[in-house]
Amino acid sequence: MGLFEQISEDIKRAMLARNKAELEALRGIKKELLEAKTSKEANGELTDAMSVKVIQKMAKQGKDAAEVFVQQGRRDLADEYLAQVEVYERYLPAQMSDEELTAAVKAVIEQVGAKGPQDMGKVMGTATKQLAGKAEGRAISEKVKAILAAM
Repeated sequence: MGLFEQISEDIKRAMLARNKAELEALRGIKKELLEAKTSKEANGELTDAMSVKVIQKMAKQGKDAAEVFVQQGRRDLADEYLAQVEVYERYLPAQMSDEELTAAVKAVIEQVGAKGPQDMGKVMGTATKQLAGKAEGRAISEKVKAILAAM
C-alpha cells in the first residue's frame, strides 16, 4: 500500500474515531497530494518519494507558522499547528540524530574535498542531495557551517 492509500485509510479511521484534529491534518495532506498528482511534473503518477517531499514541505511550513505564533504570543494557534505537524511526521522517514548528521556531513566534506567556509556551496549541493528526507535543510546547513568554520 502506497503512502496515498495509507493516508486515505487513516482518514477513515480518524472519522470513525471522531478525531477532529487528526482528520483535519490528514485531509490537508490528501489535498496537497492530489494537487501534486495533477501537477506537470507528476504526469498523473504520485510516487512515495514525491509524497514524502510534499509532506516534508507541509511539516516545515507548520513548524514555521507555529514559531511565528509563539513569537506573537498566540500559543493556542501555535499548538494547533504543532498538532498537525505531529500527524505529518508520522508519514515521514525518521530524521537523523545529531551524531549521524555530523558523521554524514563530515563524509560529504571529505568526498568533495572542502577546505573551509569558502566551499560551503559545494558541500551543501552534495549534502542536500544525499541527505534528502533524512534531515531538514536548515539542520544540514547549520552543521556544514559549524564544521567548515572549525577547519
